[in-house]
Amino acid sequence: MSWFTRKDKGINTPTEAKREAPDGLWYQCPSCKKVMHTREHRILAYTCSNCGYHEKIGSQEYFELLFDQTRYTELDALMSSGDPLNFVDTKNYPDRLKATEKKTGLKDAVRTAYGKMNELDITVAAMDFNFIGGSMGSVVGEKIARAIDHSLETKSPFLMISRSGGARMMEAGYSLMQMAKTSARLALLDEAGIPYVSLLTDPTTGGVTASYAMLGDFNIAEPGALIGFAGPRVIRETIGKDLPKGFQSAEFVLEHGFLDFIVDRKDLKDKLTSLFKMLS
Repeated sequence: MSWFTRKDKGINTPTEAKREAPDGLWYQCPSCKKVMHTREHRILAYTCSNCGYHEKIGSQEYFELLFDQTRYTELDALMSSGDPLNFVDTKNYPDRLKATEKKTGLKDAVRTAYGKMNELDITVAAMDFNFIGGSMGSVVGEKIARAIDHSLETKSPFLMISRSGGARMMEAGYSLMQMAKTSARLALLDEAGIPYVSLLTDPTTGGVTASYAMLGDFNIAEPGALIGFAGPRVIRETIGKDLPKGFQSAEFVLEHGFLDFIVDRKDLKDKLTSLFKMLS
């Protein structure tokens, strides 16, 4: 049929008339390579509809997922790190902080807030890996400690969402002291009988794993999250042996008794609500 055949040859479409897909319209799963619309990906809590892969997300996305109508009040939003050691590596620590703040729009590697989750009052601290690898410095420890204080004052359950490479080397001993400070504050929360749930996401390692991330009344994790103290390469080189398949994955850690359960992010809000009501 003639209307299936292009009769005119050499038709050129002006550049301004060409239609292209806008950037960010599609998402390709890094695990199974399935392509899906970013809107669908967001509706599914940033998980793959085909294989269930959990994309790494930050504090803002968790706040949107957990707080009713995304209504929350942020705590200590303007707190930022100093430079007590005058630390210099490839660049000055203050310059690195300023560059990271500009790039991410964040003040440090954790944000804390309170609001309602399914009508239940809750205080949340959520880490951002994009800020110097989610490393734990003095600001991270102080903001978590103050968030715990808010839980104590309001008698509201506390949720810690961890994603971190561990202690921040630029603050050395100051960073390591945050392990003790946050652990001591959590002991006060325990004495007051206020529930604390720790959610470990990919990755949770180093001093964060060795302190507040593993001190919850319930320690839970997202599927496939890397959880450990030292990295698998360091352990393999130290012991001189190959590691078991899936070593340090959430599933491996659960099987060996270090987690209470694994939760799909799509079910996170309802599971946490049920858990906190049971603990209260």
